[in-house]
Amino acid sequence: MNQGRTIFAQVIGHAPHKAFQQCVKRYPGARRLRSFTCWDQFLCMVFAQLTYRESLRDIEACLGAVPDRLYHMGIRSAVSRSTLADANEKRNWRIYEAFAQVLILEAQRLYAGDSFGVELKETVYALDSTTISLCLSLFPWAHFRRTKSAIKLHTLLNLRGSIPSFLRITNARSSDVSLLDDLLLEAGAIYVMDRGYVDFARLYKFTLAQATFVVRAKKNLRFKRRYSRAVDRTTGLICDQTIVLVTARSAEGYPQPLRRVRVRDLETGKTITLLTNNFRLSAWEVAELYRCRWHVELFFKWIKQHLRIKAFYGTSDNAVRTQIWIAICSYVLVAILKKRLQSELSLYTMLQILSVSLFEKIELSQAFSCAKLAMPEESTCNQLQLFDL
Repeated sequence: MNQGRTIFAQVIGHAPHKAFQQCVKRYPGARRLRSFTCWDQFLCMVFAQLTYRESLRDIEACLGAVPDRLYHMGIRSAVSRSTLADANEKRNWRIYEAFAQVLILEAQRLYAGDSFGVELKETVYALDSTTISLCLSLFPWAHFRRTKSAIKLHTLLNLRGSIPSFLRITNARSSDVSLLDDLLLEAGAIYVMDRGYVDFARLYKFTLAQATFVVRAKKNLRFKRRYSRAVDRTTGLICDQTIVLVTARSAEGYPQPLRRVRVRDLETGKTITLLTNNFRLSAWEVAELYRCRWHVELFFKWIKQHLRIKAFYGTSDNAVRTQIWIAICSYVLVAILKKRLQSELSLYTMLQILSVSLFEKIELSQAFSCAKLAMPEESTCNQLQLFDL
């Protein structure tokens, strides 16, 4: 029987504290804090994410109601709204970005053997972005339109386990395609993107880096066909061609041949055209890879629905970035927990259990074992699940 550690402390036990302190040491201003350290701030913000707290006052009230348990949760200082607000305002958000990368690397190692629908040895990434709307009067630094502020979250999602590998927060005015300039390409990996990332000069960098891209073509693509391969039209494939670009700017940006695959969705009848620099994959695999790009859309919908990244505890740029990065840390931490405990529960179910049991002093595995592993057949629950049973 576990008599000492709360469930929250057991969850946090899967986050490497030494690695966090190394992240703190990289940035000045947070190294020698005597009270309410960066670790205390991190724990309070993770608690807020896991229990769906609405505001800083909400966090203060909940933690203040159990002062005798704060020590057992790992929080060594008293928590007040003003102290937490000041920390979010001034502590460098890059500390939590760096720690998120530590957790991401561990999660990728744990999920390296998972399948995502297409049996390939290569690492497959889906690249996309989502816009998070903000109030113009409260967030004037993120001005987007005449009556609206917004930021954009760019995400490179590893499809094995739906783990974000690369994230970048920018003003919503920045274009998606400009992110390709900051992307460190991995030789042998496959990158799946929508047509917002079509820039042939930038796509040629994938070929030079020996990486594969699969991108949806724009409707105004001009090309010359060199060769056509036979396809099985019963699978929805329409054509599989080798092409070269003919417009001067496109041909200068991408001087080598490309592969053009056209496919029709047998259910909706919608037709799309895909471009890739990979001539070894079958046309069906190219089409399936693009279909799997939908995982990143599910990821965005999931984190917006279940994490606190739409309503913010602070209004400064630093506070917003801090909250988003700690939300990502919380997501990846629970994903690590799921894999290490070999739980068959969905990530959504695990979060719901944690939200009502963080103060309990029982074994973590026991808390999850009490949950039902399957929804009743008559249930019409439409919650998004990144980790299927």
